[in-house]
Amino acid sequence: MGLVTAPGYPIDQSFMRIKLETEAKLFIQEKILIGKLQLIWSHILEYENMQNPFVERRNAIIEWKKIAAKKIGGAENVVARASEFTRHGVKSKDALHVACAIEGKAEYFITTDDKLLKKLAKTKELIVINPVNFIPILESM
Repeated sequence: MGLVTAPGYPIDQSFMRIKLETEAKLFIQEKILIGKLQLIWSHILEYENMQNPFVERRNAIIEWKKIAAKKIGGAENVVARASEFTRHGVKSKDALHVACAIEGKAEYFITTDDKLLKKLAKTKELIVINPVNFIPILESM
């Protein structure tokens, strides 16, 4: 929990941001479920999900694989592309996520990671965006 001035009165400004990002992600997931957006599933997402110690959460996440329009594995070209991102300071797992998105011909890569957003701001293969900032784009589709 963030800093508090008195019991129950948080002053951490990220709480509202987290709430907004959560609501935006839920809205995006709804659009995937009704077919307005397509989800790309990746081998790295599956790997990370299998590390989740909470069985119910892990099972809920794996259900999204069934909904995914595309499933991207760890092909040699994906790994090579990920290596390019790591040379520019992107963490290995993040680089694999982005490389899989590019391989799957995603238009958007949605993340709440500010450092990743900054490092990938100039990526030409896809638009890297925060879920809250994606909502106006989604509503105009």
